[in-house]
Amino acid sequence: MVGTALSSNYPCIDVYQFCNWVKPRRKTRERERERERERRKRLSRRLILSVGIVFNLSLLGYFKYTDFLLENFNGIFDADIPLPHIVLPLAISFFTFQQIAYLVDSYQGQTKEYNLLTYMLFVTFFPQLIAGPIVHHKEMMPQFASRWNLVKNYRNIALGLFVFSMGLFKKVVIADTFAVWATAGFDTATTLNFFSAWATSLSYTFQLYFDFSGYTDMAIGAALLFNIKLPMNFNSPYKACDIQDFWRRWHMTLSRFLRDYLYIPLGGNRVGKYRNYLNLFAVFLLGGIWHGAGWTFVAWGALHGIALIIHRIWQEAGLRMNQYLAWFITFNFVNIAWVFFRAREWEDAFKVLRGMVGLDGVMLPVMFQFKFQFLTPYGVTFGKWLGAINGDTLLTPLLILIMVIATLGLKNSNQYLLQGAKLRTYFFGIAGTMAMLALWVMSQAGKSEFLYFNF
Repeated sequence: MVGTALSSNYPCIDVYQFCNWVKPRRKTRERERERERERRKRLSRRLILSVGIVFNLSLLGYFKYTDFLLENFNGIFDADIPLPHIVLPLAISFFTFQQIAYLVDSYQGQTKEYNLLTYMLFVTFFPQLIAGPIVHHKEMMPQFASRWNLVKNYRNIALGLFVFSMGLFKKVVIADTFAVWATAGFDTATTLNFFSAWATSLSYTFQLYFDFSGYTDMAIGAALLFNIKLPMNFNSPYKACDIQDFWRRWHMTLSRFLRDYLYIPLGGNRVGKYRNYLNLFAVFLLGGIWHGAGWTFVAWGALHGIALIIHRIWQEAGLRMNQYLAWFITFNFVNIAWVFFRAREWEDAFKVLRGMVGLDGVMLPVMFQFKFQFLTPYGVTFGKWLGAINGDTLLTPLLILIMVIATLGLKNSNQYLLQGAKLRTYFFGIAGTMAMLALWVMSQAGKSEFLYFNF
């Protein structure tokens, strides 16, 4: 009989009360074991993520920064460790960031299951491998898996050839033209007068933009031949009216990566004001180091970090500035900061900067000597004012023309991609661009420089 004594030697036990007492404890133990399994699973996944990130960064550090670290170690401790001069794998910085982004997204459960072949295609897709854009898995893998992309698309072929030819023209005709004067100013000239220094810095400013933008256009155009659409990476950055807007337009996929995988994990703007300033500075300091193994790259990143902090303080104070003045300040800051980005040594950077502020003299063309002779007592001389960089009569009008193209409201390649056009428009554009390119190549004998090989 339920509830009766089981034996005279034992107390009376109510079976219902006993079951009600045991079940909750059993469920509690099961919940604890489940929590322990989840905790171990999280630790295991976090360990795999950490190992993956450390492995990728270690490879990047070994190939890209070994010489830099050993050189500084030798300088600090007066050592004599030989530099190995390791050959840098092409595009290691780009595919390293791409793989780290995939690891983090996988850890956060934002990726689907993909086989190894699809993943390898994502990492090694050749159009964007060398110079970007830095693509996201959710932008690419669904396109690789789509059957519609296995069908010929003549509009994509025409648009791809059109954008590719635009990029090739930017690189071979515009960037390589300005490269001659930039190289002469930074690497060859011993001193630079005021106008030669400004011509040098502006030449590199436009060389870098049209080189990198040109390669991006070629990547986007080549990918379109396979019905693959790469993300926008440049949107007329020299039209920006503040430094934040500049980074929303320049190398947009790198800015996105730094925001999503560095700035936000550090706390972003959810932390206190001064911590937010520190986060901004740290992100761009690391961005400078990513671009190259040298203290001049560190200085370039630090300058942009400080500029963004000043811009944030300006916004928080509710201050406003005339749009044209804002553009003028932004463009000139970017132009001056590029001096550190381009200089191989500190001496090269200071040589250009000294000239830009007139410390090494001001020289005007001989044709102005009669009218401006009264300036001679103030240190103004007359002669070959751009002779230090072998500047001829083409340099000044070309700088003015490219300044107008890069900074005014002219269409860029992204707008052609978004707006679309008739097929014959693309083919006429391709034919015209390739004809100009062929004429230019036949008239030139110099070699082409790939700026982003070291990145």
